[in-house]
Amino acid sequence: MVSPHAPNEAFRQLRGARSAAEFAAAVRRAAREIGEQVSCDARYIGRVESGEIRCPNYAYERVFRHMFPGCEPEDMGFVPREVVRGRGARGKGGAGAADPSEQPKESDVLRRAFMTGSTAAAVAAASLGAAAPAVSAGRVPRRAGEAEASAVEQAVRRIRLLDDRHGADDLYRRATRPLRIAYELLDAGTRRQSVADRLQSGAGELSLSVGWLAHDSGRFSDARSHYAEALATARVAGDAALEAHAFCNTAFLARDAGRPREAVRAAQAAQGAAKALSSTRLMSLLALREAGGWAGLGDRTACEAALLRARSLFARGPADADPEWMSFFGEAELEGLEAQCRSALGDWRRAAGHARRAVDLQDAHFARNTALFTAQLAGDLARAGAPDAAAAAGERALDLLAEVRSTRIRTMLAGTARVLAGRYGGTPSVASFLERHAAD
Repeated sequence: MVSPHAPNEAFRQLRGARSAAEFAAAVRRAAREIGEQVSCDARYIGRVESGEIRCPNYAYERVFRHMFPGCEPEDMGFVPREVVRGRGARGKGGAGAADPSEQPKESDVLRRAFMTGSTAAAVAAASLGAAAPAVSAGRVPRRAGEAEASAVEQAVRRIRLLDDRHGADDLYRRATRPLRIAYELLDAGTRRQSVADRLQSGAGELSLSVGWLAHDSGRFSDARSHYAEALATARVAGDAALEAHAFCNTAFLARDAGRPREAVRAAQAAQGAAKALSSTRLMSLLALREAGGWAGLGDRTACEAALLRARSLFARGPADADPEWMSFFGEAELEGLEAQCRSALGDWRRAAGHARRAVDLQDAHFARNTALFTAQLAGDLARAGAPDAAAAAGERALDLLAEVRSTRIRTMLAGTARVLAGRYGGTPSVASFLERHAAD
């Protein structure tokens, strides 16, 4: 049995030679095999191995039992659930002691707001904001504790998971409510600096997640506001990782909003903030954000240099220091972002090649990105003079949009429809796509 906050050596041994990111990917695959939903990433694995997570929730427990048949949770280094939940785990003066304001019973409202969900996007979205009336009634704890910090962190994970599967359109408005709760918790204060740090980071990450929902649903001014709020939170907290993430999202938004020079500056600022974080995968993504800005400016030389740097950094592989929010960034995303750069430069055939690889490589867990890259492929093929292939890709994208709600992807498909209608409207396959797109 593991004592509170002692490293979980047994679980570390189960990981073996795999990196935390690789092991997290294996956990997600195992979850899909048994129909579970977990948003496992390198940070979660790190929290388990450090002893911060002393007992997994029921979903993770089922996944771990599936991965390691015959092993009980105690064999994996976890403590019994009744110890974690019972008063014995929080006795006075012990290593796990907490003041009364930090007990789980005081965070029931927050847990309902942040952690309740369903597989249906609309129901899940509604559940994210379930506790908003209680907040206005003054029921946020007078002091925030471990339970509240955990609830904020879980809200970030749940929003990201739902966005990956369903897109942003049905989630954004509801997700602003937990964000307001998170910042009210910051104002409530805490007696522990460690909890204050987690709340600062969690609120900032939540602001970025909500900002991304605004971004993907076409609410650019809202997204800009949320990203700026996260950046301010990062600066106040002196949190370089959060600052790098905020600048990364700002660069992406600036590119989509037609401000490519701002995209370059923000991406470069993100790289400056990320230098001390020891994550080459993060630096790779930030180089891609910079490349997108250069492509928007039509600077082929600078774009090519940034793309080369991104691929070189990516090739160094994942690391334990890779941020939790980067779970989406694999080879498929690398190909997809290069496709976007090639499109902006007018290299339609090369763009289509990268977009096709992105679709082929994309993990099915990321339904929104699969739809995105399929729409990207359709647009690139249309502009490259391959109308039949473009129409087929457009049809597949429409199929995927039955489950994914993303204004950004629909805007891309609308552009493809205009290109196809103007050049190849008489082609039977194109006519079929255009008819379906108009009715969608």
